[in-house]
Amino acid sequence: MPRSSLWQLYVARLREFYRQPARIFWVYGFPIVLAVVLGLAFNSGGEPETVVVDVVDSGEARTIFGLLGAAAAPEGGRVGVVMNLIGPEEASLRLQRGQTPLVVESTGPDAVEYRYDPTRPEALAARAAFDDAYQRALGRVDVAETTESIVDDPGSRYIDFLIPGLIGVNAMGGGLWGVGFLLVNFRIGKLLKRFQATPMPRRNFLLAVLGARLTFLIPDLLILLSLGVFGFGMPVRGNLGLVVLMDVVGALAFAGIGLLIASRAQTTETVSGLMNLVMIPMWLFSGVFFSYERFPDAMLPFIKLLPLTQLVDGLRRVVLEGAGILEVGPNLIVLGAWAVASFLVALRIFRWS
Repeated sequence: MPRSSLWQLYVARLREFYRQPARIFWVYGFPIVLAVVLGLAFNSGGEPETVVVDVVDSGEARTIFGLLGAAAAPEGGRVGVVMNLIGPEEASLRLQRGQTPLVVESTGPDAVEYRYDPTRPEALAARAAFDDAYQRALGRVDVAETTESIVDDPGSRYIDFLIPGLIGVNAMGGGLWGVGFLLVNFRIGKLLKRFQATPMPRRNFLLAVLGARLTFLIPDLLILLSLGVFGFGMPVRGNLGLVVLMDVVGALAFAGIGLLIASRAQTTETVSGLMNLVMIPMWLFSGVFFSYERFPDAMLPFIKLLPLTQLVDGLRRVVLEGAGILEVGPNLIVLGAWAVASFLVALRIFRWS
């Protein structure tokens, strides 16, 4: 058995983890509970003032654009409708990715088909708002013939959209909290000073911490994927090895950020505040529970640079769309840049005391 300081520190971190049941719950139990609750009981919290729907481009669709006019504007408590005219393939892909709640396709004169997933929080509101505006534009009394195409195919439902997001959130939480709090607790307990007195390189210590986190990441990933596949029928259309690679690189990025945050923090209060400062914006903006394209266009370039955005987007493309290494290469590059940059800066500014 190897006797290097790196190996000994790595084994010590593993033992420390499984001896604390609370950590095991938050790493393995909490994501499962969250997935089950949101998958079975998620419902929307009120209609938005304006909804955006995709209309499949055709001659009849352009007529719909002309008909709706003022009827699509929010007025007197009615929900407004904004329409995007796009091709059929792009519309289907946007619906699958959760980038639009509703796809409308003309099936003949004064006849349309609505395609949506009723488990998505905003889909029912979008369908009702568009139908109301369309019928009013034609003189009310529901003169237009409409048909419904419920999207419940595996890979296109809200739960399929949600599971990769939860995998990304868990990688973020494990990397930031698991690494950051560990270092600060060591610093408070004067353990870092004891390590400093040994000939052990600083690099070995930090790599051991990262390695221990990655060891617990893979079982957690497999548990959540198994829950999605066997519990909810979620398909995994891409290569499982590529899914693991995406998750590992993402976890390295978050672990590096955790190292950076904890490099000089002296108290748990300080590191907790810094962690929340980093995590909360990504929870809100990175498209975990709904598409980030609902935010203003000016914010999107910054949102797409966030590591959680890159990880969740990459996981969804591999799991749900069967994307290969070339398609998710840009995601891996951005995540790798976050990992390398944060680790190098942390290595440079890290303090034992």
